[in-house]
Amino acid sequence: MKLALVSSFVPFIKGGGTAIVEWLEHKLVEHGHQVETIFLPFVEVMDRMLDQMLAYRMLDITESVDRVIAFRPPAYLIRHPNKVLWFIHHFRAYYDLWDTEYRGCADNPATRAFRARLMDIDETALKESRSIYTNSAVVGQRLRTFNSVESTILYPPLLDASLFRSGSYGDTIVYVSRMEHHKRQHLLVEAMRHTRSPAKLVLAGKSHSQSYPRQLRLTAMRYGLSDRVQIIDRWISEEEKAGLLKNCRAAAYLPFDEDSYGYPSLEAHHACKSILTTSDSGGVMELVQDGVNGLVCEPTAEALAAAIDRLFDEPNLAAEMGHRGPRRMSELNINWDHVVEKLAA
Repeated sequence: MKLALVSSFVPFIKGGGTAIVEWLEHKLVEHGHQVETIFLPFVEVMDRMLDQMLAYRMLDITESVDRVIAFRPPAYLIRHPNKVLWFIHHFRAYYDLWDTEYRGCADNPATRAFRARLMDIDETALKESRSIYTNSAVVGQRLRTFNSVESTILYPPLLDASLFRSGSYGDTIVYVSRMEHHKRQHLLVEAMRHTRSPAKLVLAGKSHSQSYPRQLRLTAMRYGLSDRVQIIDRWISEEEKAGLLKNCRAAAYLPFDEDSYGYPSLEAHHACKSILTTSDSGGVMELVQDGVNGLVCEPTAEALAAAIDRLFDEPNLAAEMGHRGPRRMSELNINWDHVVEKLAA
C-alpha cells in the first residue's frame, strides 16, 4: 500500500510528536509498505493559525497515495477519501488547557470567538476520517468531550527498545524529558529539600529557552542542593538516555495532564525501572499502577519527597516495581505489530 504520513511540526523543536511519525515510517516499510512522510510547518500564533490551516486544507493528495495517516493538528485537514488519524493531541491551549495556568493566551471576546471557530473546523475535519486512533484514553476522552468524536486507543511503542537495559539500582532519580515548565521538573528540585534519604536527582533534556533551566539551577542553589541535583539542559541522545537509566534507582515523569504516558515512561520500563509520577499527570496514569510498577503521589514537593524516601526505605521496592514494567507494557499491547495491523488494515 502507498501510505502518506502527514503531520505538523514546529521548526527547531524535536520531541514525541515527530518521533511517532518517523518511527511509524520505519516500521511500515519493514512490513512491506511504500511510505512518504510529509512534515508541514505550523506556528501556533492565533492571528496566523487560520491562514495556515487553510493552506493545509487546500492540499489534496488523493491521486498520489492510497491512504493518509495524519497525526498532529491540523494535519487532519488535508483532503483524502481514505484518511486515518493517529491523533496525539489538540491545540491544547484552546481545549483542555483553557481553564489552566498553561493556556498562554488571553481570555477575551476575540480569543473566545477564535476558539469556537477552531472547534467547528476541527469537528468537521475529524468526522471526515475513516478511523480515529488516539495515543491514550485521555486524548480519546478529550475528543469525545470537545468534538463529539469516538476513537480507539492505540499506544505508541519505542522504535528500538533494545537500547534500554537494566543494571543496578543506585541512588539517583532520573528525569529525562524536554525541560519545560509544564513538565514540572521544578517540583522534583523542590522535593529534594524535604528528603532524608541519600537520593540524588538528574534532570536531563533540552528546553526551548534558557529561562526554565536557569530557574531550576537557582532553586537548587537557594536550597543548597547543587551537589545533589544535576541539570543537563541539552538534547539527550538515545544512548545517553540508556546510560542514565541503566543504574538509577527509579525514573520520574510528572508533567501536568500529559496526553499520553510519554516515551520517558516506556524508556524507564524497558530498563526495568519504576516510574515516579503524580495523580494529575494525565495519560501517565494509564501505564503506572501505584505500588505495582511505580509510585503515584500528589503533585506537591512534600509528597514527592516521601515517595523518593520510600524507594530507599524499602530496599527491594525499586527493583520489584521496575521488573513489573515490561509486564505492564505487554498487558497494554504496546508493540509495533499491533500498531501496523491497525493503521494499515
